[in-house]
Amino acid sequence: MPAQPGRPLPPVPARPPSRRSAFAEGVERVRAAATTEPGRLRIIGAVLALLVVTFGAVTAWQTSERAAAADDVLHRSQPLSSGAADIYRSLADANTAASSGFLAGGQETAASRDRYEKDIRGAAGGLVTAAANAEPGSASEAAVARLNRLLPEYKGLVERARTYNRQGYPVGGAYLRYANEKMQKEMLPAAEDLYTRENQRLDADYAHATPYPWAAIALGVLALAALGWAQHRMYRRTNRVLNHGLVAGTAAAGVVLLWLVVGHTLARSGLDGSYDHGIRSLSVLHDARIASLKARGNENLSLVARGAETVTVGAKTYDAYYYDFDRDMAVLGKGLTEADELADDPAGTTPVKAAEDNMAVWKQRHASARGEDENGNYQQALDKVIGAKGATGECFDSVDAHLARAIDHEQGEFRQAAVDGRDAMTGLPVGAAVLAVLGAAGAVAGIGRRLSEYR
Repeated sequence: MPAQPGRPLPPVPARPPSRRSAFAEGVERVRAAATTEPGRLRIIGAVLALLVVTFGAVTAWQTSERAAAADDVLHRSQPLSSGAADIYRSLADANTAASSGFLAGGQETAASRDRYEKDIRGAAGGLVTAAANAEPGSASEAAVARLNRLLPEYKGLVERARTYNRQGYPVGGAYLRYANEKMQKEMLPAAEDLYTRENQRLDADYAHATPYPWAAIALGVLALAALGWAQHRMYRRTNRVLNHGLVAGTAAAGVVLLWLVVGHTLARSGLDGSYDHGIRSLSVLHDARIASLKARGNENLSLVARGAETVTVGAKTYDAYYYDFDRDMAVLGKGLTEADELADDPAGTTPVKAAEDNMAVWKQRHASARGEDENGNYQQALDKVIGAKGATGECFDSVDAHLARAIDHEQGEFRQAAVDGRDAMTGLPVGAAVLAVLGAAGAVAGIGRRLSEYR
């Protein structure tokens, strides 16, 4: 309504005061409480309880994560890594057994045939386990799928080679070389990729299990410092040396912090030991065993091919399979030397040294067989490779058996150290949570006892 001339304007209504936020009101109440001793004691009690409970919660969380990772090392990633190595070994050994059976021709033994079939079944079973544990869409799943596709193709080529070989057709050798090419260029690289992926998963689990829980340790030190400060403050104001509640809270927090540091140190020591004296040795031994299998396969295939496959290095041309044999034996020798250095007890060094001795004899016998082959004495060379006595096959079998013993021993060493590491954290997450709650209750009770004096 427009104002009338000569009349005063109506008063403007006052704006209601703005309401403060709940946080601002809370801060104001705390500030007001802090002006009195009872209020200050209530704030101190709340802060102490919060610190101790937070310390317990963070300790339970971090130790639970590390205990779970340690358990994964023991029961998931390491067995899967070892299983991937077994898949590789089974495939390489099947290839070796197939070439040995081919060289024997119609005299192929039941043991040689059974060894081939056992290796194929072992590889197939390992692929089933790997497929069940591979993450959907991962590179490991793709490698397993590829191997599952290639394995029947390889078996078909080997069976054709055997069939034509028994009938005396030279084309059997071509089929076996094609099967070997599929194994060497497609299947073993896929198996190696799977092995590498599983080793990466194992390394990741170790990385999650071994770091110190610094956040929990820092909170523990802070909680103990705050509890000590509160007791010192109370002593200065009351001349009472001990407050039972605060002492109980301090004791509970101290036990949790000590348990955390000692338990995790022991766990870390056990896990580091399982890696240094288990995983590293196992990796070297698996590589050495695979090298011996590949060397044996190339030794057999050199007699199957009879010089049909060559490789040129620099200005020289070599038999491809003899050239690969020499390279594989170099890898085997290096692996055995490293395994000997890593072994830390007689049970670990004895089979490795025995394998080194067998390898030396193998190289001598191989040189003799190669000399016969290069001089055109094929049957004599064949007898020195797959003969019943004094052949290179005996040396290979001994090397393989000793490496298997060494692997079994190192597997046991790993398992014992990993179990010790995992068990060092047993009960820590639950114990930390319970003690933290008791410690917080003790701190609150101690402050409450002091507050009762003001009533």
